[in-house]
Amino acid sequence: MKSVIVVGAGIWGSSLALRLAETGWRVTLVEQHKPGHVRQASAGETRLLRCAHGADDWYARLAWEARDGWRRLGERAGEELYLEAGMVWLARTPDGWERASARVLKSLDIECVELDPADGGRFFPSFSGDGLSFLLWEPNAGVIRARRATQVTAGLALDAGVRLVRARALPVPDKSAVEIDGEIHRADRVVWACGAWLPHLFDGLPITVTKQDTLHFAVPPAWSVPETPAWVDYDASAYGHGDVDGAGMKSTSDAEGQPYDPEHGSRQVDADSVERAASYLGRRFPALARAPVVFSQVCQYALTPDAEWLLTERSPGVWLLGGDSGHGFKHGPALAAYVAGVLDGAHAPEPRFGPRERLPTRGLRTSGQVG
Repeated sequence: MKSVIVVGAGIWGSSLALRLAETGWRVTLVEQHKPGHVRQASAGETRLLRCAHGADDWYARLAWEARDGWRRLGERAGEELYLEAGMVWLARTPDGWERASARVLKSLDIECVELDPADGGRFFPSFSGDGLSFLLWEPNAGVIRARRATQVTAGLALDAGVRLVRARALPVPDKSAVEIDGEIHRADRVVWACGAWLPHLFDGLPITVTKQDTLHFAVPPAWSVPETPAWVDYDASAYGHGDVDGAGMKSTSDAEGQPYDPEHGSRQVDADSVERAASYLGRRFPALARAPVVFSQVCQYALTPDAEWLLTERSPGVWLLGGDSGHGFKHGPALAAYVAGVLDGAHAPEPRFGPRERLPTRGLRTSGQVG
């Protein structure tokens, strides 16, 4: 039986551990805190699932596969992990990112519809289409209960025979092994999938960790999911969704925050983050102009310059998986199957994920601007 140590029980690590265990691997999953702990990027209350990725079709295909994966996981757990409320893209230019996304989605037979900004009233109790060229409606997009989904995935992995070790892991240079509490543990493969902690463990990675504040606002019942869909204003780096489970309507920025230490950084949101999110909410959804913050949370992104992920063999048998760049969560179940194929030798990783020169670009995340 092939053996693997997966370090990190966020959604990528837990999904991979589950996939490998169910395909015959002996799996050890190492997590210094606990699956779904609040320091993980995966422990945000919610994450969006959308297939639109601008002109790129690789991620669009993977997101479509992941949609089915999330629904199957929910059925197994007896919980609704994925809320298919749809998503409204707020397009500011007639032939920009949203138009490129629409062309790709249509080529893949993934449903999307282009609408007039005046149609925003179909989706939101109060809506201003000022400054918009058109709306792109993606009906099969939606919202994932992220923290709960991470806990469920890790739980299913344990049910499948994965051994969970609660400890801090350290790499062993040039060995397919991990140091845990001073002891060396070996396996056929080691996968470091530890999110924002990855660049602290390995030098020279093209990953920057940033602080990302998320805000949720108190709203009337009519603004709940699934009645209210998710929404993204790509050019403004703004996104959100209706109220999920009483946490409030999410309105927040996808622009890169300041450099951040995920272990010791402050978990208090910044005042300017609150002001920016509230200001956007009131402009786009006028009835919510005075909505108070009801819930806030500090997350972090592990960003690569081009928002492409990192999947590379650092040394024989030792793989680094990271740089989720703020758009990785949604792909969890499908990405796990892809990475499992790499570890099995069924296929090589895409060159885009390798240790190459990476130029700053936009197009994969929901942030169309810098800063």
